[in-house]
Amino acid sequence: MALTITKKLSSVARIFHALSDETRVKIIEQLKDGEQCVCDMTDAFKTGQSRLSFHLKVLKDAGLVLDRPEGRWVYYSLNQEAADDLQDIVNWFKTP
Repeated sequence: MALTITKKLSSVARIFHALSDETRVKIIEQLKDGEQCVCDMTDAFKTGQSRLSFHLKVLKDAGLVLDRPEGRWVYYSLNQEAADDLQDIVNWFKTP
């Protein structure tokens, strides 16, 4: 287990960096309801696509969201495996 946790810890800074921005946390909250098109998210956040795409890229690079292109749009969803990994890391920190 220690080797697995150590491997996960190598990406923990990237994950926490991605979650350190209020807009990105709001994006995560928005995606809890299921997959969403970036076009719908721009309306929901009342922001430009380029700004939203930047935040989505940070979340994707951290492994927190998955993307799926369809036609001219990209659909985003939460990566449940990453959420499980993050929970494991938090639990590891709590262990004496």
